[in-house]
Amino acid sequence: MVKHIILWKLRDDLSESEKSEVRQNAKSGLESLEGKIEGLLRIKVNINPLETSNCDMMLDSEFESFEALKGYAKNPEHNKIADKYVRPFTAARSCIDYKA
Repeated sequence: MVKHIILWKLRDDLSESEKSEVRQNAKSGLESLEGKIEGLLRIKVNINPLETSNCDMMLDSEFESFEALKGYAKNPEHNKIADKYVRPFTAARSCIDYKA
């Protein structure tokens, strides 16, 4: 199994209301991919960071294999959601992938 974790920092020019909407849209969109992408075992988006956090949201996902993760990265459904709900609003992105 491969874990795929992403942390996002949203753009500073977004209001708190806009950030809240972005978080909710990203969560709904990305979590809707579960069961639709081959090799994706689990996907969860945390949008409620504590005030001590320096990121705005986190993706925690699991894949059958590294090949499945690579397929997810190129999947049109994934990219459609990322392009609409995540990438335009992101200031910084950190990622770690590892075998679990």
